[in-house]
Amino acid sequence: MLSNKLLPVALLYLLTSLFPVYAETIAVIGTGEVGGALGPEFAAQGHLIIYGSRDPSRAKVQRLVKQTGEEASALLPAQAAARADIVVLAVPGLMVEEITKSLGDLSGKIIIDPTNPLRRGSAGLEHAVATSNGEIIQAAAPGAHVVKAFNTLNYRTMIDPETSGGPVSIPLVGDSDKAKHRVAQLVTGMGLEPIDLGGIENARWVEGMLILWINNRYGSEREGFEFHLRKTR
Repeated sequence: MLSNKLLPVALLYLLTSLFPVYAETIAVIGTGEVGGALGPEFAAQGHLIIYGSRDPSRAKVQRLVKQTGEEASALLPAQAAARADIVVLAVPGLMVEEITKSLGDLSGKIIIDPTNPLRRGSAGLEHAVATSNGEIIQAAAPGAHVVKAFNTLNYRTMIDPETSGGPVSIPLVGDSDKAKHRVAQLVTGMGLEPIDLGGIENARWVEGMLILWINNRYGSEREGFEFHLRKTR
């Protein structure tokens, strides 16, 4: 039996998964591990998923479409973005500016940015841009509402947060409170916990979190660790 304290949270998760606030069309640009994790999760919340791929007919892409649900589909990236309310850029981190500009006019759309601009340096991976990918994307699509999200954890934890042993946080940064609220609903619908970390200028610090995690996890002389922000209660 759930305690009175836990009941509202459990009820929120249940209602969000069964009855989303409103169904939207979400274009997931990229069909790799991150796109393949987020697409089915958003579809489970009742949203229509269109994958953006350079080769929509490729067997791997079509398997992902089938896995996502009967209403899912795949188109060329610009076609998928044109039909969407929300665009997820699940793309290589050093190509975000080029890809964002190639998608056409994104004005009024929410762009979810789960990318990290990484390059190999002498001490391991390092931040490869002067500002952040979040800011680069916002400059490339000034009429859109960019929200940095889903870039601080691996894709396995995204789809199975219970493996972490406690609440898993998703830091959100962006200049539109309305857009962050909408992305927070998607996060909550996955059983994750959104945390608002302010404007898009803070994206660079959020991107740095993953660099620390990767370098320690895969560095030969360093100790691996997991970390998740926790809200103060």
